[in-house]
Amino acid sequence: MLLLDDNNAALVVAAAQGKPDVAVPEGVKAVDSTVTTVMDSVKNMDLGDLKDVVTGENTILADGLKALVGLTVEFVPKLLIAIVILWVGMKLCKMLKRVIIKALEKRGAEPSLKTFLGSLVDVLMKAMIVIMAMDVIGIKATSFIALLGAMGLAIGMALQGTLQNFAGGVIILLMKPFKVDDYIECGNYKGYIKEIRIFHTIMRPFNGRTIIIPNSELATKSLINHTKEPLIRLDVVASVAYGSDLAKVKEVLWEVIKAEPLVKWEPKAPVIAVSELNNSSVDLSVWLWVTVEDYWEVWKHIREDIYIAFNNAGVEIPFPQVTIHQGKAEEPIHMEHRTVVDRPAEVEGEKIGTGN
Repeated sequence: MLLLDDNNAALVVAAAQGKPDVAVPEGVKAVDSTVTTVMDSVKNMDLGDLKDVVTGENTILADGLKALVGLTVEFVPKLLIAIVILWVGMKLCKMLKRVIIKALEKRGAEPSLKTFLGSLVDVLMKAMIVIMAMDVIGIKATSFIALLGAMGLAIGMALQGTLQNFAGGVIILLMKPFKVDDYIECGNYKGYIKEIRIFHTIMRPFNGRTIIIPNSELATKSLINHTKEPLIRLDVVASVAYGSDLAKVKEVLWEVIKAEPLVKWEPKAPVIAVSELNNSSVDLSVWLWVTVEDYWEVWKHIREDIYIAFNNAGVEIPFPQVTIHQGKAEEPIHMEHRTVVDRPAEVEGEKIGTGN
């Protein structure tokens, strides 16, 4: 490749027409273009700039190096602090999870509740620790937290009923208003508790059916736990006819109670008292204290024992009665026959029928 003199027009035209045999005019030298380019660059270069680059006095390079050093000095300590926070926080999460599980075990919580609450606390604590580490490094977690809050609100609105049942299940498992095998009464539901789950409770009544009740209903409404205490009272009503000897009736009832080995006399003794004077009977209430396990056994046969004892003692057991009185046939009553003459002509000075 030739570096041509721009002043030689004939030579430029010959080169453009592709005539290699054109003679090169005197004064024009064929020079390698690469060498010429380098030489021109060296001639035009300011050696001061090269010196600044080599000695580090160049402003752009120096500023870049300073920024890199400053960023390293500031970021590395923050990164180390964030790593320490993550390490210590994870250890604390494990310790807190074990403490919560042990506390639930002391309260006799269900295994499912212990596992669920332990996992829930662990996840929440880890999320808080990660957010703290991000904040130390300099990553702003405000938008992330706002996004999580919006998601939580949307999920909460969509699962409102389910979350209420979940909260009710946690309250039941923690506060223990009843436990498995307790006999409870809540509204129209009566039966034994067979299983307590996170969202609902399974009840089994006497008829063998299965009742599934939402936990929110059991946690927020009034209920009766018939088996919460070790001793419960069995109430029995014994009715006798009017005119019966109450002293004799009470004596017969005491004999029935003494013959029942499952009735407890301590810490409370049985009670017999007249409770109602009905239309056809005198009602006596019998209060018997029995254990939860023996309640239904005594309930099944105590009334039968009272009936047999009354029958053997000649105590009359009343029943509704209607008394019918039969009277004599009497002559019918006849109305007195009246004539026109017997009617009064006027009443208090006014003529009848005239309107005056």
